[in-house]
Amino acid sequence: MIPLCVPKIKGNEWKYIKECIDTNWVSSAGSYVDRFERHFSEYLNVKKSVTTSNGTTALFLALKILGIREGDEVIVPSLTFISPVNTIKYVGAEPVFVDVTRDTYVMNVEKVVELITDKTKAILPVHLYGHPVDMGKLLEIAKKYNLYIIEDATESLGALYKDKHVGTIGDIGCFSFNGNKLITTGAGGMLVTNNEELGDKGKFLSTQAKITNENKSFYHPEIGYNFRMPNILAAMGCAQLEDIDEYIRIKRENASYYNKLLKNVRGITMPIEKEWAKNVHWLYSIIVEDEYGISRDDLIKILAKNKIESRPFFTPIHKMPPYKNCRHGDLSITEELAKKGLNLPSSVGLKKVEIEKVCEIISGKGV
Repeated sequence: MIPLCVPKIKGNEWKYIKECIDTNWVSSAGSYVDRFERHFSEYLNVKKSVTTSNGTTALFLALKILGIREGDEVIVPSLTFISPVNTIKYVGAEPVFVDVTRDTYVMNVEKVVELITDKTKAILPVHLYGHPVDMGKLLEIAKKYNLYIIEDATESLGALYKDKHVGTIGDIGCFSFNGNKLITTGAGGMLVTNNEELGDKGKFLSTQAKITNENKSFYHPEIGYNFRMPNILAAMGCAQLEDIDEYIRIKRENASYYNKLLKNVRGITMPIEKEWAKNVHWLYSIIVEDEYGISRDDLIKILAKNKIESRPFFTPIHKMPPYKNCRHGDLSITEELAKKGLNLPSSVGLKKVEIEKVCEIISGKGV
């Protein structure tokens, strides 16, 4: 089986993890947590990074420290993994769904303004599958209407909007280190910001809002959360981060090879890269158009018969029972892409011969 997306572990992971085990620093204290936060900030050129237990807790924390609460609204795409939408509900606010663009699959910034009301407090763009949102226009809207921007960059670590890393452009950015992400800690996340006050607040709340007294007793002046990343996972993150430039290069090279082999296949629309963007192609994503001759789901079955794992685009969140009554604009592009979008094998360790096999099946030669 050619898997959809599995981690690459080839560097100092064992060395750093063994050091944690040998010294007994395996839990939330230890040098690797601080080191991972520091190196992550250096890589993104951002002032503050805060490790979390996963990307979802990072998103929740972002909403919490910005004061998003019951009665507020947050504009978010419906074409996304459900995590950012769930976190909006966690803090008592309401998601308002905006459509995406057909070529990049990400938030259609042009349609955001029509959804803004007096209740709107934030915009939550999702940099889906590796391509950035048009952040320049979004910043203009946020400034005009006095709104926060929380970037969900969980699928796009290393992607650039112009010369800036996604996740560092809005008020707060959030990342995930799940096993299928560009770099992994097994489980884990990161909150980043250029506002040191917000970063300090995030660190405080994520560690149970704990103050250690002179006699080593604990004092908690407000409700905090146990969102800490263990030292042993941070050690793995440090090792993975050392290889991130190579991983991005490979992802982009693999996408180029896919493009080369699929460019003449009628009915297959390939991913793009806007002139202002750097797409890291976390997942190589295609659209199976009507002209292809068979449906996206039929193609998934054919790929599976040939031991190739693939995955459809996310089911729109506004179609899910908990969110059917949420306010939204026209979501026709979201619904179309959900029916036609397909993610192909995208592991860093993917071999060219495996890409060739996938493309042979799609082109009809291997059916």
